[in-house]
Amino acid sequence: MKKAGKRFVVAVVLLIVLGVYYYVTIPAINIHSAGFWQCLLFLIAALTVFYVLVKGRKEFSLTNLKDGRGIKDAVGSLKLAKVGIAAFVLTALVYFIGSVLSSPIVNAAKYQKLLTVENSDFSRDIKEVSYNTIPLLDKSSAELLGNRKMGSMVDMVSQFEVSSEYTQINYQGTPVRVAPLVYASAIKWLTNQSQGIPAYIRIDMATQNTECVKLSAGIRYSEAEYFNRNIYRHLRFHYPTYIFDNQIFFEIDDEGTPYWVCPVKKFNIGLFGGQTIGRAVLCNAITGECVDYAVEDVPTWVDKVYSAELLTGLYNYYGILKHGYFNSILGQKDCLQTTNGYNYIALEDDVWVYTGVTSVSGDQSNVGFVLMNQRTMETKFYTVEGAIEDSAMSSAEGQVQNLGYQATFPLLLNISGEPTYFMALKDGAGLVKKYAMVNVQKYQWVAIGDTVQECEKAYVKLLTTNGITKSDATGIFETAKGRIASIAPVVIEGTTHYYICLENKEEIFDVNLADVTLIEIVKYAVGDTISFEYEMDESGLYTVMSLQ
Repeated sequence: MKKAGKRFVVAVVLLIVLGVYYYVTIPAINIHSAGFWQCLLFLIAALTVFYVLVKGRKEFSLTNLKDGRGIKDAVGSLKLAKVGIAAFVLTALVYFIGSVLSSPIVNAAKYQKLLTVENSDFSRDIKEVSYNTIPLLDKSSAELLGNRKMGSMVDMVSQFEVSSEYTQINYQGTPVRVAPLVYASAIKWLTNQSQGIPAYIRIDMATQNTECVKLSAGIRYSEAEYFNRNIYRHLRFHYPTYIFDNQIFFEIDDEGTPYWVCPVKKFNIGLFGGQTIGRAVLCNAITGECVDYAVEDVPTWVDKVYSAELLTGLYNYYGILKHGYFNSILGQKDCLQTTNGYNYIALEDDVWVYTGVTSVSGDQSNVGFVLMNQRTMETKFYTVEGAIEDSAMSSAEGQVQNLGYQATFPLLLNISGEPTYFMALKDGAGLVKKYAMVNVQKYQWVAIGDTVQECEKAYVKLLTTNGITKSDATGIFETAKGRIASIAPVVIEGTTHYYICLENKEEIFDVNLADVTLIEIVKYAVGDTISFEYEMDESGLYTVMSLQ
């Protein structure tokens, strides 16, 4: 009885160790999961070591070896230990061979066909966008606004911080970034976890309006939680066989309810290769309720199922492996890849990943660009030759090199029918100071403005100056001529403007010296005759576009 009791205690201890390992690592019970094979190897190793240290030590003792039975038991223990070692080696070998047979080296054609790419027309698909749908901020700028807003929330700032999540989504037709709050420390979690996380941050990417949205019931399931309410552990206990993607997304539905969108990996090639997304689990961040969808049935309010990194990786397989794996390493014939960055664009209530496409040779030009839908994986390629994004960013920075501003990774817009890079210019503190538009095909054509509207007007003027035909250019320039009745300089947000009134006219004309082509206005005085082109914008202001 005493011997059986010891064995029972040892077995319980071993089960506890294995249970703790599973609770901490939470691998999927699925042969396509690398974590499953690692857990299996740990289990075999633990059982083998346990047997050798506990049972084997006793049978190898000098007392037992004095008779033939003890020697026989010891030999049997050695055999069982060898069986454990053999099982470990065999499992590791299966894992290794499965990895090799799932790799692009032997499956290049299958990897190349994972993504279906449709050739499309730029001017047809990319309409001229409204200013209230252009995301003017990148993630780092959104983080500054979110942290600043959090600092003003005196009732929460000492207990919570803003997550670095900042998912970009479309919310009620507007591009926004959303991020949940997180506990400031483990101690703050201990004192607040019963009520949950009380709010999330929502930032309008067009207007820069930042809100701390307080919830009637707190977020109880998140990455900031410990134990069973940790979102990854909560998902694992509900779906033990699902292999969830490394990146889950914080989103809100049309009513502002917070959810976690949790993509489920699908492996299409061998054991571990050809990853796409097969399903998505939507987890209510407040209640923890989970709903499982096939990827094609995901609700339309969801914007992110495929991560940008997964989509660009799939496109690289498509572009690089056209003539096999070894061609992608050696000859590299017809090999194309995405550029070293991406951005997001809102089209038809979906979020699409934008990135340029260039050759693998590392030249400074694009052969086109792709848009990839983050909900459906739909991918469109547009043949638009021009400079890569890095060159456009450098060109824009060169226009304000005296100010030391840095350009954000650009968006691709349709301005007057021309493919145009649009980017913000930020100072050393990360604050947006100006905006730039750069022509994709003629990246030396750069327009700068303090506002998006000013930037576009300067860009349209630049296109006109260079004889570019515009099918639907914004605004109609009119000409004014007369004697100056009054002229006054005014500084607005660090930029000098001249306000002009002409004799016998009621209009006030604005000359913005951010446009260096208008610098000649400083030579004019009251009584001088002046002629210029102007445009009236939506606010009713008469903006001078050129002096004549």
